[in-house]
Amino acid sequence: MTMAALKIMVVDDDSNICELLRLYLEKEGYEAVIEENGALALEHFDREQPDLILLDVMMPQLDGWQVCRELRKKSDVPIIMLTAKGEVFDKVLGLELGADDYIVKPFETKEVMARIKAVLRRSGADGQKKYRELRYDKLSINMETFEMRVNGKPVDTPPKEMELIYHLASNPNRVFTRDQLLDEVWGFEYYGDSRTVDVHIKRLREKLDGVSPQWTLKTVWGVGYKFEVKDDFKGD
Repeated sequence: MTMAALKIMVVDDDSNICELLRLYLEKEGYEAVIEENGALALEHFDREQPDLILLDVMMPQLDGWQVCRELRKKSDVPIIMLTAKGEVFDKVLGLELGADDYIVKPFETKEVMARIKAVLRRSGADGQKKYRELRYDKLSINMETFEMRVNGKPVDTPPKEMELIYHLASNPNRVFTRDQLLDEVWGFEYYGDSRTVDVHIKRLREKLDGVSPQWTLKTVWGVGYKFEVKDDFKGD
């Protein structure tokens, strides 16, 4: 029995871009679903159940930020923002709303395909299971089920945040620079700003700060970040 192709939803009011992406997605073996505006994307999301969404920002009716915000209320589906806006403010806003990546138009289709594969790999949607579960006091991070639990309760955590906390917790007390995290967590050359890391760290801290005295997500000023664990305590 063959596995069904992964489904990518493209949400963009530019029909030329939609058809170009459909062509390349189908060439790579994905199933492409095209939605011409944000309202239709939200309306059809539950029916289509896409594995990843390519989401334009500037659209009529509902813009990409609004769509991303609404989707994050009910789903952790990976979202890659597509937009002509390249200012840092727009990138940070998209990431704070829960987007997993951000690509500025005009883009190279090869870059889009590479980023799709990387995001799917991190989210586990590509079917690969190469991670194990990490356990610390009052914290578990399971990258096979893609679930983080705090005090035994699941905490909604988008794919990029999961990959980041897993990477840091897998290397307790090791300090990573922002550039190292971009390279090692994002897994490909990232054409973005190092503040991307800061945004994700901020969101993780909102979920993890003060959970346990045994470990903490710590800033090493002038260097980067580390998952600090007391010497007399180790995870499973």
